[in-house]
Amino acid sequence: MDFLKWFLAFITLYTFLATPILSVSLLNKEVLANISVNFLNSAKSSELFDWMVKIRRTIHENPELGFEEFETSKIIRNELDKMGISYKYPVAVTGVVGFIGTGKPPFVALRADMDALPIQEEVEWEHKSKIPGKMHSCGHDAHVAMLLGAAKILQEQRSDLQGTVLLVFQPAEEGGGGAKRMLESGILDNVDAIFGLHISAINPIGTVTASSGPIMASSGFFEAVIKGKGGHAAIPQHTIDPIVATSNIIVSLQLLVSREADPLDSQVVTVAKFKGGGAFNVIPDSVTIGGTFRAFSKKSFTQLKQRIVEVITRQAAVQRCNATVDFDTKNRPFYPVTVNNKALHDHFRYVAGQMLGTDKIIEKKPTMGTEDFSFFADAFPGYFYLLGMVDETKGVFESGHSPFYRVNEDALPYGVALHASLATTYLLEHQLKSATRGQNVHDEL
Repeated sequence: MDFLKWFLAFITLYTFLATPILSVSLLNKEVLANISVNFLNSAKSSELFDWMVKIRRTIHENPELGFEEFETSKIIRNELDKMGISYKYPVAVTGVVGFIGTGKPPFVALRADMDALPIQEEVEWEHKSKIPGKMHSCGHDAHVAMLLGAAKILQEQRSDLQGTVLLVFQPAEEGGGGAKRMLESGILDNVDAIFGLHISAINPIGTVTASSGPIMASSGFFEAVIKGKGGHAAIPQHTIDPIVATSNIIVSLQLLVSREADPLDSQVVTVAKFKGGGAFNVIPDSVTIGGTFRAFSKKSFTQLKQRIVEVITRQAAVQRCNATVDFDTKNRPFYPVTVNNKALHDHFRYVAGQMLGTDKIIEKKPTMGTEDFSFFADAFPGYFYLLGMVDETKGVFESGHSPFYRVNEDALPYGVALHASLATTYLLEHQLKSATRGQNVHDEL
């Protein structure tokens, strides 16, 4: 892309001028606007599109659950090898982190999750899942294909990149805390910013949905065992009924939100698991319940966790039962609130506006769902957005985690172009700002 080379030459001249002649915002308007459009045109080429579709369908046919993505990781590494892109593997068991650019700061990361779900695919098509009980029903196969597509474009421009782009192929997004494990590896310690996307079955193709600040809630899992004394249903006086005790516990847990939380401070406690007994006429010795709790602030989340323990153990005691509560944070870590950085939001709106038009940017309303991209955004500035894929002429697109989930592959070029544009312009703007004022930067990654 010649416009990148021209821009770099301009920066070199600009650096040596005694008096700056252009502001960063003016330069953005006149030069950076072209980058997004050019990347989109490149991403829509039939050669790149067909290549991405083939990769996506191959991954779709062979879904792998969290921390089991060995074949998916192998596909990624093979493609990176063909492109001549260096990478680190394994990271967090199956993860891969690729590097494009100078190897020096600034460091901007692009993330794609890799794992599938334990769902039996019900969509009948040529590339249906070949693994019984496993399916890519949340679009992670498309996420991998788009990031590989962006890698191909960025690698072609590697000599023009003013910094380093990290390609983060992350395992175990679906409840395994894969992002947290990648952070713990230390490979992302010097990252300055990270961008992530999720393909959306709600909004039209050619649109994006995003906003600044908190966009998704923090969450945690809990499981409790309520122990009583079993016996025959005809003589309950000789038993300590854990089912009755647990029923009171579930009702009391709902009061934590309706009667203890500020109505303007969104919180949710859901009991979605109840296991107890196996016969109609036998009171069991114990009952197991499990669920999730969610909030939009650390303070509210901590308070909910404390009160869940108190309600379960004390309500059990009222009914003469004993109860234990386990949050299993080793296997299911608490997820922080997903917060989009304000400066990155402004950057995103500009890039997406130039590429798609400002009317194609939809304001994202906060939701109580959880995304483990939040671990990244909690460690350094992050930005997460949704990529529309709905085309009414292609039928109904079911929401994620449905056995009838489909991906509109026509959306792939948009994700590729946004990945490449966000990273490239972030590095270019950082370079321009560095040219106008001295600043300390960290060492090589």
